[in-house]
Amino acid sequence: MAKKVHLFIPCFVDALYPSVGISTVNILREFGCEIIYPEKQTCCGQPAFNSGYFGEAVILANNFLNLFSDAEYVVAPSGSCITMCKNMYGQLELGGKEREIWQSNSTKFFELTDFLINVLKIDSWKGTFPAKVTYHDSCHALRELHIKNQPRKFLQSIKGLELTEMENSETCCGFGGTFSVKFPAISTAMVRNKSKWIIESGAEVVTSSDSSCLMNINGFLERNAFPVKTMHIAELLWTAYKNRQEDQ
Repeated sequence: MAKKVHLFIPCFVDALYPSVGISTVNILREFGCEIIYPEKQTCCGQPAFNSGYFGEAVILANNFLNLFSDAEYVVAPSGSCITMCKNMYGQLELGGKEREIWQSNSTKFFELTDFLINVLKIDSWKGTFPAKVTYHDSCHALRELHIKNQPRKFLQSIKGLELTEMENSETCCGFGGTFSVKFPAISTAMVRNKSKWIIESGAEVVTSSDSSCLMNINGFLERNAFPVKTMHIAELLWTAYKNRQEDQ
């Protein structure tokens, strides 16, 4: 039986990286999922929450929970936003009904690669991507959702792809949402270090589960004319899958 997936598209993806959302849809459909996209979805509330605007975050959380209340699964191409919905909503003063929804549904919220491996039970990725690739562990995906091996398992199985681990792959890139605005000097120093480790890995492409991290890293790489491309894991997986189909 096909899995019914409520698709949650984060703000960064919606506004700046729509190809990540399209790749996510294509992947889920390819593996037989029935996709439901609630058109009234908005921000999950993470920027407000991280900035201390808890009242505003509650409004957005209540909207999210009511909108996705009947979901079998909620999947997003973002470890950061799923962390907000799955874990951080529990720290908010939600309405009574919304807290019940969160307590019942929080186990149904999944980052894309986690969903593919642990729900759809896909144990390898059939695709072709001839390049050296390194993986950046985004803070929320790694520390809150414990996502580390899931994307690497796929990357290691792709034909032609050489996974080359960077030094300190688990170190923050320095973005942190409003952190990069409030503390630009510290943020820049952090992304400089991250970019140095990426370059030293010899990778041609750096990938991750979060568009926000990749935006920050890409900005530094481009400003300094470093020849490394950034690519969201959903885009990479779908590109590899299409390449395989073309090779057949």
